Amino acid sequence: MLRVGVAEVVAYRAEFVIWILTTNMPLVMLALWSAVAADGPVGRFGSTQFVAYYLATLIVRLLTSSWVVWQINMDIRSGALATRLLRPVHPLLAYGVEHVAAVPLRVVVSAPLVVVLLYNAGDVIAVADPVIAAVLAASLVGAWLLMFLTMVMIGTLAMYMDSAIGLFEVWLGVHAIFSGYLVPIELLPAWVGSLARVLPFRYMLAFPVETLIGLRDRAGALTDLAVQWGYVAALLALTAFVWRTGMRRFITFGG
Repeated sequence: MLRVGVAEVVAYRAEFVIWILTTNMPLVMLALWSAVAADGPVGRFGSTQFVAYYLATLIVRLLTSSWVVWQINMDIRSGALATRLLRPVHPLLAYGVEHVAAVPLRVVVSAPLVVVLLYNAGDVIAVADPVIAAVLAASLVGAWLLMFLTMVMIGTLAMYMDSAIGLFEVWLGVHAIFSGYLVPIELLPAWVGSLARVLPFRYMLAFPVETLIGLRDRAGALTDLAVQWGYVAALLALTAFVWRTGMRRFITFGG
């Protein structure tokens, strides 16, 4: 299954590259905030910190994103999901393996960005601490799971509506604000930042980014890691429930 997943990524490499090129909003925001920081730091963010933050955001986004919501939505609408249900492997496991298989290629694509990050802001990178490095690795896995499970759950809603993509686009807009993708969470208005810190969006992006560039100390990083994996467990249970109930509806109409 992993070999098949790698083969699919290689076969559709042009589409993969185009998808990467569209993930450029952090570079746009970096240009904007660098211009602002030219007159002086914004909070604890100077030019170096903004470079580190947005390059780290781009790296984390590349490593943890998924396109499974479009895949599930299409499989449900076309009836291809029925074929997956005949296989001796749970469809969600198959989807997961296919998307994990793309991670090595994403690492290759992200490697130049890591070099640029180290060159421009290496002094703020915190992975020299083995505890922080371990938390970072675990947070990247947790962020991938949160993104994947969220997309699976939204994609499964196509069993209840004509298409779940419209709902997903709304989710993307909310995610861009509360995950720290557009603006570092601590630079948001106070009430928005407070809300962002309790919602799961932060743990999909900002938490690993902040850990990578040294904005979290050991105690704070370990606390955030526990919260992140609590969200993973809760989202896994919710996704399983939505899938089971949706599957009964899918079987009803499919039969």
